[in-house]
Amino acid sequence: MGFLSFIKDAGEKLFGSKEVEQAAAAASPSLDELNTQAAHAIRDYIEGQNLGVTGLYVSFDGASGKVTVQGEAPTQEASEKVTLCCGNVSGVNDVENLMSVAAPADPAQYHDVVRGDTLSAIARKFYGNANKYMAIFEANRPMLSHPDKIYPGQKLRIPPQS
Repeated sequence: MGFLSFIKDAGEKLFGSKEVEQAAAAASPSLDELNTQAAHAIRDYIEGQNLGVTGLYVSFDGASGKVTVQGEAPTQEASEKVTLCCGNVSGVNDVENLMSVAAPADPAQYHDVVRGDTLSAIARKFYGNANKYMAIFEANRPMLSHPDKIYPGQKLRIPPQS
């Protein structure tokens, strides 16, 4: 899948990203431990989404805000959702997805949510029809719990139109 950039301070608060950055700046001996804790928090979050990924390995570099993820995803959609799980975490700038995909398909597009965005407006932009907002909502489940709960800085997966 490759490399995807995210807004660092937007997203789920899974770990103390400021502590990781401070340890990186001070070259503290606890930096490796903090990076490992952050990687485990991200991995646990991904596993909690029940995406069917096997052999999941996550590493995090707090100095750069980069997550690298490896493993095997059953579908292209699952692989893309793993990338979103990683990137929509506060403290993450970039995600390098090195996962293999058992059933490759055409990749989705992505949209960075800005203030005032709604799923309907995003659906209108990508599909020409605001009523197709549920396709975007479903493409981002289980990370989204409700169609009205999106936030600025969040990156959403926009599946090809069916």
